[in-house]
Amino acid sequence: MDILYLLIPLSVALVLLILGGLWWAIYHGQFEDIEPEGERILHND
Repeated sequence: MDILYLLIPLSVALVLLILGGLWWAIYHGQFEDIEPEGERILHND
């Protein structure tokens, strides 16, 4: 039972870290115009 006092805050911190990384990726254009990259690998000359 005492381990929950450690695991719950660590879980919340991990979720906040993941959400922060996702927020950063969205607002810094990491998901903008991703289709050309998929086509680029097919048309490698």
